[in-house]
Amino acid sequence: MNAIDLLKADHEKVKAILSQLSESTERALKKRSELLSKLEMEITIHTRLEEEILYPAFKEAGGKEQDVMYYEAKEEHRTVDSLVLPDLKLTDPGTPEFAGRVKVVKELLEHHIEEEETEMFPQAKKLLGKARLDELGEQMEALKASYKKEMSAGNLAA
Repeated sequence: MNAIDLLKADHEKVKAILSQLSESTERALKKRSELLSKLEMEITIHTRLEEEILYPAFKEAGGKEQDVMYYEAKEEHRTVDSLVLPDLKLTDPGTPEFAGRVKVVKELLEHHIEEEETEMFPQAKKLLGKARLDELGEQMEALKASYKKEMSAGNLAA
């Protein structure tokens, strides 16, 4: 699977989890907690794949416009990973505050996904070409499997 197809499949998975989370009620504590854990794992792995594989290749192949896009995307990741998601994890899933924070996470991620899919990915296709994207996709699949294993082992140890 090429890098962009793999990342788009991840985006669909994240959007589905976000929809389930935002449709859940304050009484669905267990469901909300499970979905939040799933969301965190998907986002963590996805972010690592983008930042370790696609983004550097994109930045290297591009010019100043791609540099700006690269840094903006990284900043959006940082906002979700370091600020918004940790806050959401500390919020009681049985409160209206949780629902409000889920809505903000959902909006941030949907905005980020849309920008990647309409701006960055089409440019990456042009700049990197099919062969390079296939190669990056293979690297991502291997890394993803290893991260999933690592994170599952971490969850069992906790």
